[in-house]
Order: sequence, then C-alpha cells, then structure tokens
Amino acid sequence: MGSHHNSASHCFAFEQDFIGNWRCIPLCVRRKLDLIGLKLKLNHWLALSQVQRQELVDWPDASDALEQLREHLRSCTSGMAEGMAKDLLPIVDAAWQQADRCPAEVLTAAATRGVGLTPAQWSGMSELERFALCKLVRPGHDHHNLEAAFSEVLA
Repeated sequence: MGSHHNSASHCFAFEQDFIGNWRCIPLCVRRKLDLIGLKLKLNHWLALSQVQRQELVDWPDASDALEQLREHLRSCTSGMAEGMAKDLLPIVDAAWQQADRCPAEVLTAAATRGVGLTPAQWSGMSELERFALCKLVRPGHDHHNLEAAFSEVLA
C-alpha cells in the first residue's frame, strides 16, 4: 500500500477488530479531532449511528472541511446525554506533525521492540502514520497494537 495513503480516512489493519462496527474511535478520526480541537468522548461516538461514524471516517481533512466538521460534531452532540463535545485548542506543531524530527518516545518504543526506525523512514510516513505511532507510545496507553503498528507503517 505504500506510506502515502490518505491521512484523512485511512484505517490501519491493526484497527481491524473494530472497523465496520466502529466501536472505538479510529485513529484517522482522532487525528481530525486533534486538528479541529474537539473532545469527542467514546460515549458521543457510540451514540452516533453507523452511518454517521462512517461519515466521520470519510470526512476530508482540508481546512475548510475541518471547520465544517467542528460545526457538524457540535450540532450532532448538542442534544446528547453526554452534552456537547467540548472545545480544546487545535493541535499545532505536535510531534506527529514534524516530519523532520522523530520523537524520542517513538524511537525508544521502536528500539525496545527491536525495530530500527531511521529519520528517512519517519519523514517518509504519512502524517496519520506518525500520529498513530505518537498516540500508541504515550505512557498509560494500551500498547498492544504498537508492534502491529510498527510492522504496518514500516512494511
């Protein structure tokens, strides 16, 4: 598949266990939420229909589309028991947005798993691939998908 697939709507093979029924928020949607600065809780996500969840997965990530996504999600969640999705600061200059500098946590996680990760490989990844690795290495995150993620993005 190569590493330059569409960051907006690509779902990883290691997410297959919840693709289709979308019982978790896939990384491509989580990236868009970070970009627009919106905290969508799992309960919000689960209250959406399958069709609405698929629409969020397929939503483009151009800046005008992201602005529309924010309004769409605010209106979708405004009537929910959980309350409207909360505004956060949009993510700017995050580690996953820096193609020229692989974060130490990612390098350490790779080394721990015997994975060699070069600067060229990091810069050759799509933004979504870098986002996935940065999210999966966070302390306190369930790391069971990390090895599969490294295999998939470095394949």
